[in-house]
Amino acid sequence: MSDVAFERHSWLEDILAIVLGTVFIALGANLYLNCGLLTGGTAGLAFLLHYLSGYSFGLVFFVINLPFYYLAIKRMGWQFTLKTFCSVALLSGWTEVLPHLIHFSDVNGVFATLFGGGLMGTGFLMLFRHKASLGGINILALYVQDRYGLRAGKLQMVVDCTIVLLSLLVVEPERIALSVLGAVMLNLVLTVNHKPGRYTGMS
Repeated sequence: MSDVAFERHSWLEDILAIVLGTVFIALGANLYLNCGLLTGGTAGLAFLLHYLSGYSFGLVFFVINLPFYYLAIKRMGWQFTLKTFCSVALLSGWTEVLPHLIHFSDVNGVFATLFGGGLMGTGFLMLFRHKASLGGINILALYVQDRYGLRAGKLQMVVDCTIVLLSLLVVEPERIALSVLGAVMLNLVLTVNHKPGRYTGMS
């Protein structure tokens, strides 16, 4: 039996983590959008639909997450679902606002891949540690980790890489290769840092 003491997060700490976490992810997403890159999970589907339809990424991302809240309520509870809904809404808003605040006019593709993936992974880590997510595959990954002990980062890496590879129908292979590298970078951050028992804070 572990004698590790868990310190409960305050609501202020949860709010700060969700706001900053979604800003980090939005910055990474805007780097990807600037270079025509993709990622996995629900965000990856939103990228694809954005490139195909021309609708804004933020709007598409918000809409396609709606069906997953039922699973979140059933499996993870109302508190997690409320935090996740707020995170999705904030990210959708940030991705629309940030291009008016910061411009990426000439960004190296490899840098955008690695730095953007690192930013998004760090943002996800902040959300996960405060019992929030960005919906969709994140909800499934967290549920599987809590129920079966399979690390969220490993499951998400498999799903993310599969979605990015399916994107060959839309994006040229060079950008797909960079996107796979970004998915590995993002999930490496999670795999290394998001281990049961490593972080003693809780919400």
